[in-house]
Amino acid sequence: MTLKTVAQQLGVSATTVSNAYNRPDQLSETRREEILAAAEALGYTGPDSRGRMLRTGRSGIVALLLADNLSYSLRDSVASELIAGVAEQLDQHDHSLMLLPGRLEEGAGSVDMADGVIVYGLHGDARRILKLLDDRPAVGIDIDLPGVPSVHIDNYRASLALTRHALRRPYRRVAIVGLRLTRAQQGLIDSEALLASELTVTRRRLDGVLQAFIEADIDPHSIALWNIDRNTHDGCVPTIAALLDQPLPARPDLLICLSDRIALTAIDLAERRGLKVPRDLRITGFDGIAEGQRRRPRLTTVRQDSTAKGRLAAAMLLDLGPRRSRTLETELLIGDSAP
Repeated sequence: MTLKTVAQQLGVSATTVSNAYNRPDQLSETRREEILAAAEALGYTGPDSRGRMLRTGRSGIVALLLADNLSYSLRDSVASELIAGVAEQLDQHDHSLMLLPGRLEEGAGSVDMADGVIVYGLHGDARRILKLLDDRPAVGIDIDLPGVPSVHIDNYRASLALTRHALRRPYRRVAIVGLRLTRAQQGLIDSEALLASELTVTRRRLDGVLQAFIEADIDPHSIALWNIDRNTHDGCVPTIAALLDQPLPARPDLLICLSDRIALTAIDLAERRGLKVPRDLRITGFDGIAEGQRRRPRLTTVRQDSTAKGRLAAAMLLDLGPRRSRTLETELLIGDSAP
């Protein structure tokens, strides 16, 4: 017996049953007691943490709906920093964090427990997400949902500034390596397969890159565009290897990467092939992860403060600040990989 099947049996909405357990102030005392008694008669013992909810009307739990599965998100430098920022804010205010994988169906039941939800990154159909939230307080990070405040950086302007810098020095051939720019394609792609900019922040980054080429009187359609689906070293290797193993006339000497992990993989594979960075190949990244600033050559990139994004989103959800959309600043880091 689940909350939703109880609602069907009682002929009320799932929200009404949820409110009886989680938000009693939303119902009259008589109505709430009726629902709790009927649910008990059906054999429904209530959601997890029921005792605390009945005493306080709150679970003290905030759900973070991730953009991918749990193991990937915890290994990814950007996602793990963001999770740490959310957890840091919640720890200070005696709330617990529940991590949910990016597959909506798997998170549906667990969201019923949460006082509020933070939605991080690409999830596809906004209508499905809003249905899952079921009018709970929510904040988005790197995603725009109707009626939901969000925390962003200006990916377009940051990429524009970075690419303007990269184009100040002459180059022979350039390639762009994006992250999840399409739903399925890997390797060399064409613009017809690209996801819309409202679905993925990396498309906004790409738009900034292409605008810099337009300003330099370079036809964007003449630029080779490659796509990677998994922002891990192993996920990047096949595409980067294919790109670098092209014949010399086709191989780029300027590589614009839309994540630091892609750029760091490119540096690693280039050096294994005897290429010198930046003499033979200049490379830029995006994100500003610590690894890219510790190694040599130090990565030229855009730094975003992912921890601050997580802290701010959690603070907004806890009503520690105004619930309005915010755009955080970024920093252009000029390193050795593209001086």
